[in-house]
Amino acid sequence: MDAVVAAPRALLGRTIVGPASVRIRDGRIVEVTTGEAPPGAEVLSDGLLTPGLVDVQVNGAVGVDFAEVDAHGMRSVAEALPSTGVTRFLPTLITAPVDVVLRQARAVLAASAALPDGVGARPLGVHLEGPFLSPKRAGVHDPSFMVEPGPDQISALLDDDLIRRALRMVTMAPEQPGGFEAVRRLAEAGVLVAVGHSDATGEQTRAAADAGARMVTHLFNAQRPLGHREPGVPGVALVDERFTLGLIADLAHVGPDVCRLVFNAAGARVALVTDAVAAAGMPPGRYHLGGADVLLTEDGVPRSPEGTIAGSALTLDRAVRNIVSVGVPVADALASATIVPAEVIGESGLGRLAPGAVADLVWWDDDLRPKKVWVDGRVVFDAEVPVAPPVAAGYATAGQ
Repeated sequence: MDAVVAAPRALLGRTIVGPASVRIRDGRIVEVTTGEAPPGAEVLSDGLLTPGLVDVQVNGAVGVDFAEVDAHGMRSVAEALPSTGVTRFLPTLITAPVDVVLRQARAVLAASAALPDGVGARPLGVHLEGPFLSPKRAGVHDPSFMVEPGPDQISALLDDDLIRRALRMVTMAPEQPGGFEAVRRLAEAGVLVAVGHSDATGEQTRAAADAGARMVTHLFNAQRPLGHREPGVPGVALVDERFTLGLIADLAHVGPDVCRLVFNAAGARVALVTDAVAAAGMPPGRYHLGGADVLLTEDGVPRSPEGTIAGSALTLDRAVRNIVSVGVPVADALASATIVPAEVIGESGLGRLAPGAVADLVWWDDDLRPKKVWVDGRVVFDAEVPVAPPVAAGYATAGQ
């Protein structure tokens, strides 16, 4: 039986129109119309209807570190994310030895497969942020685990049938020995390659795009910086239209004026990401990232014990609000969390309200806070229904 959701305003593509109605059948959108709501529709009284948000860089949340995840932990994350508007997410694993990363990836995939239908947001596979990174731009990653992306290392990923089918994204430093050939092999295998934790020059960044790289991981962070003669990674990324730009818009990783600059220069290619760690959605305390300690203090920015920023406690709905607060139009901010990330990972059925798309929807209030969320046409979050606060799922809790 069809269900129809009607809203006074809706994000269609990159434009807000309204009123509009979305007809849902068997978890898919079958029709989108504008004008008066049809008989029998669920009519939303106010606010804005959009596609579900898509986050392609999530290391964990609500006390769960994906490097140590089990079925219970994955379910905790999946149930928590819809309250932030996220309906699809890409579990991300940071630098570890290749054999350890493969074991962690299998655990992520097993935990994802154990999720019951109709429970929360849905994982999209796995994103490996390392170990093929530059020790010069390690950030909080352990440089002792970083390796060159040689043929054997790439084969270890691609020759494993389970990993190859689920490997959606690899962040790497293409300037490392063997890097450009690794980019080619991964891209030819259908994996999204992102330049990140990289000391690449502008010329090397452009060469990575020539080899098939199509994204930059957390623009400006842990990469050769923008200079007025040597553009580094961000300078080329801002002008080379082949790149989608991942941006952590907590306004700590990248300041407000620079966030606005990025949107002014390349707004149609920005994909907002959280880079969230286990501390996201939790009170101040000690958590894990890749098995290592991360401290969340009252300022809301997770850091290593040495003080290095270690991922974020950002949620994607807050990233949208932050970007709107620096002067970016609402439609552009929302597109950067829906259609842009969906397209860069090749998911044409996500991130849009259009016939044939998956019926992932978010109803926002006038302050851009999620009121109700649907995944595959089923309600998975309703702000009017009380839920218990998140409790860390057995890995790290505040104060430990």
